[in-house]
Amino acid sequence: MIGIRAHLGDGLTRIEVTGHEGHREQGRVCAAVSAITHTALLGLQAVAAQHPDLVNIEITQETTP
Repeated sequence: MIGIRAHLGDGLTRIEVTGHEGHREQGRVCAAVSAITHTALLGLQAVAAQHPDLVNIEITQETTP
């Protein structure tokens, strides 16, 4: 099961995507969710690059032990 949590309010937007579809749809659902999520990040990076005085973006890679 893929879980998507969005937290909105007071000038803050946080989106958390967790889980996996478990190969029930040959990975298509996971691929779609991942593509949409990464496309949003790429778009935000592009805006930050065009307007560095207005937008700061920090993306960290987390690894599991």
